[in-house]
Amino acid sequence: MRIGVLTGGGDCPGLNAVIRGVVRKGVGVYGHEFVGFRDGWRGPLEGDTMPLDIQAVRGILPRGGTILGSSRTNPIKIEGGVERIKENLAAQGVDALIAIGGEDTLGVAKQLFDRDVKVVGVPKTIDNDLNATDYTFGFDTAVNIAMEAIDRLHTTAESHHRALICEVMGRHAGWIALHAGMAAGANVILIPEKPFDIEKVCAYVESRFKTRYAPIIVVAEGAHPLEGQMALQAGELDAFGHVRLGGIGEVLAKEIEKRTGKEARTTVLGHIQRGGTPTAYDRVLATRFGLGAIDAVNEGDFGKMIALQGTDIVRVALAEATAELKTVPASRYEEAEVFFG
Repeated sequence: MRIGVLTGGGDCPGLNAVIRGVVRKGVGVYGHEFVGFRDGWRGPLEGDTMPLDIQAVRGILPRGGTILGSSRTNPIKIEGGVERIKENLAAQGVDALIAIGGEDTLGVAKQLFDRDVKVVGVPKTIDNDLNATDYTFGFDTAVNIAMEAIDRLHTTAESHHRALICEVMGRHAGWIALHAGMAAGANVILIPEKPFDIEKVCAYVESRFKTRYAPIIVVAEGAHPLEGQMALQAGELDAFGHVRLGGIGEVLAKEIEKRTGKEARTTVLGHIQRGGTPTAYDRVLATRFGLGAIDAVNEGDFGKMIALQGTDIVRVALAEATAELKTVPASRYEEAEVFFG
């Protein structure tokens, strides 16, 4: 078979490990041929390809990002986009497609499968918000990067007696904030799933200062206050209709200063969480996902996403994986609340 591979959406540590796993087993065990599509769905949409053989994947295991490039191109929103993709796949002699991405990329993969494109998905997102898989690769790396940053903030916060706010990624799901905040001993964690009470946050800040320690607040970019408490800015939309977020940390710092009289500063980690070399956990998980993906393609089991359930690599329907986001349940947030203040 001739198999196409693409990586879509935000980049993430471990993408190259998936590509390597797919190609090494696909060529070495099954004798398949591969072609890489550049920059997410733009590649098959425009017929933009690159060679993808054993030589192309040598040495890429520890590298962050993706050798294929990525984009947030949404072919469903482009008139005739699906037909163009099908035509380009046929022109390239591509029999099947492996799409590595998050909710948006795999949502497109599901719609293409519904229109007779042979596709298998691999779950990639630092946000860990894809349903039907316990973990996505990239999440562990992002959490460790955030944890290390928060560890460093503790010392400067205490030296200057400031409230320090660390804004991390997490549009609709607060998994990074929850895990990094718990691991680094944050005094308050704010997530999108639970609107926060700014008065209670300020009470936690003042309580922490009374212990002669400075408070650390971890806030997901999608966190928001109770209705009417604070004014937030609306951002522009991307190709998938998502608001471009960022800035809640700065708004929070100003409110804390105004309400408590204590100095507050914000650190926004942003794309730092996406970059650099993947952790050992993410390298292994991504490699196993890649091996599982080529197995599914070789067996003709299309319309599936490779998933981790417990310690097992399994296959789930793309429809199930993209039906709804996996958000932080109330019980997990309550565990963290024990340490607030």
